Amino acid sequence: MKQLFLIPFLLIIILTNNFGQEGYTIELETMSLSSAPRVHSFSYGIDNNGKWLIIGGRIDGLHQRQPFAAFLESENNKQAFLIDVNSNQSWSVDLSTLPTPIFEQLQSTNQQYKQRGNTLYIIGGYGFSSSTNDHITYPYITAIDIEGLSNAMINETDITPYFRQIQDINIAVTGGQLEMSNDTFYLAGGHFFEGSYNPMGPDHGPGFVQIYTEEVRFFKIDDDGTNLSISNFNAWSNTDHFHRRDYNMMPQIFPDGTKGMTMFSGVFRKDIDLPYLNTIDIKNNNYSVNNDFNQRLNNYHCAKLPIYDASNNRMDNIFFGGIAQFYFDDNNNLIEDNDVPFVKTIGKVSRMTDGTMSEVKIGELPLLLGAGAEFIPLPNNNYYDDEGILLLENIPDGKHLVGYIYGGIESSQANIFFINDGTQSEASNIVFEVYINKTTTSLNEISVTTEKVWNIKVFPNPADSLVNIHFYNPTKNDISINIYDAEGKLLGNLYEKHLKDGQVEIQADLSVLSKGIYFVEITNGTDSIMDKIIIK
Repeated sequence: MKQLFLIPFLLIIILTNNFGQEGYTIELETMSLSSAPRVHSFSYGIDNNGKWLIIGGRIDGLHQRQPFAAFLESENNKQAFLIDVNSNQSWSVDLSTLPTPIFEQLQSTNQQYKQRGNTLYIIGGYGFSSSTNDHITYPYITAIDIEGLSNAMINETDITPYFRQIQDINIAVTGGQLEMSNDTFYLAGGHFFEGSYNPMGPDHGPGFVQIYTEEVRFFKIDDDGTNLSISNFNAWSNTDHFHRRDYNMMPQIFPDGTKGMTMFSGVFRKDIDLPYLNTIDIKNNNYSVNNDFNQRLNNYHCAKLPIYDASNNRMDNIFFGGIAQFYFDDNNNLIEDNDVPFVKTIGKVSRMTDGTMSEVKIGELPLLLGAGAEFIPLPNNNYYDDEGILLLENIPDGKHLVGYIYGGIESSQANIFFINDGTQSEASNIVFEVYINKTTTSLNEISVTTEKVWNIKVFPNPADSLVNIHFYNPTKNDISINIYDAEGKLLGNLYEKHLKDGQVEIQADLSVLSKGIYFVEITNGTDSIMDKIIIK
């Protein structure tokens, strides 16, 4: 074991202005712990003194596309790290001294994990297994005594007694999410992947097996400190909506006071390599799919923070950066990029007291950062409930530290997947201190409205006869364009055609219309947008 000393880095950004909500702002202060590991897609736990235990993940950047270069064993995080941000110290230990099944699972990536009391449970994960000489999804749950391991790392004693493991094929999952409610664990989404990654598909090159769970699996973990087992195993199946991975799931307080969780966004849709945009609520031992809301920002697993405002019965879900199909440009236009790039967006999805949901951009990270990062709450305070939801009413007036954002992938460009040779991105060790600052100032948020999604432009306007209509079609559905008079009477159809999603440019001849105000409506069967046209 070796002890590392963390060197504070110059404060590089404070995000204080123009993002947040009336009632509070979120402020980030940035430092680099240069001796801490660069890591992403990891699991973590917190000991009794607030030190972070970092397990698993990867020390490179975005995985490469070629099977021989993707998810290399040499880039697995094979150490456990213990980080004390208060004393600027860190400790590390090589996990290869553990029994092979435990070591191999704990150096995998995209594990599912949850801390209960002093025990960190790690389920599944994907990575190269030397014992099988192949990349596999691990069929294990490993229980880690956080306090015992923490002390052993600091005192440089044997770490083996603080790990226990059992095997169960039902939990061979990677890229899902693990949450707990009323002592029941929910393993939601994810997939089983065996073999070398290949973007050309399972029948190319060395080949692979990929099976989405398309389930939410729920069970009890029975653990008396010695004996470890899984009981009461059950599952919900939904091939249309649970077919998602590498997404975000957060605990929730719903408008009726019920506690549960929400599955947000995620990849990839069954019909096309684009994210799911709808959400799924889990509560009262059941689930419901919400097709009335689309989450367009922050589609990929990133650092996240759930905040409940009891005074307004509002649930705010904050997402820090990551990867997304949509982002705002410098002029606050919502841009759709179907290559699904890295983004800086700090987004917020709110559930109001009537159950409706909305999404806004509340700021940006200073870098293309956040994918595979984690939000680590400040321990040993009354800011959070037992499910990990920050309770706004428990935060005193003024500015207060509530947690940290750590790790993730830092990318040099938005779209690097098709050019990635391993040099365009890297794992990060930047730490953002996250503060809540209560205020009564009304701040400027950028709403993800229908107008932003379609990004419609009608010109010239006013016009003599010919009008150009430019817009984004957010789906692959048929497009219909109708023209209405000022009283809302349908005058006719200007356009009816099947178009691909993306940018659409159409010219219409309105010379048959007399001078006046008209409205053009564009619909694709799912969404619609209307804009005014003046004929002079």
